[in-house]
Amino acid sequence: MREMDDWLAAVGAELGVRPEEIPTGELLDVARDVAHNVLRPGAPVTAYLMGLAVGRGADPAGAAAKISALALSWGDRKDQS
Repeated sequence: MREMDDWLAAVGAELGVRPEEIPTGELLDVARDVAHNVLRPGAPVTAYLMGLAVGRGADPAGAAAKISALALSWGDRKDQS
């Protein structure tokens, strides 16, 4: 994960975000859940939506939990349609 840490530190510096403000684990979990249970291209867009929500005051862990729960139940929801 050294390369990831280096990358996020560099991008964070460009955007004025400290490394400790980046919920890396939660974002990776959300991306995995969306990519595997909904659709791959939805993963980065969902991560962006999570970032918007957090920027507007949502708790990162809470937002990640909501998104993952929705993604994990997505197949059940589609089957009911």
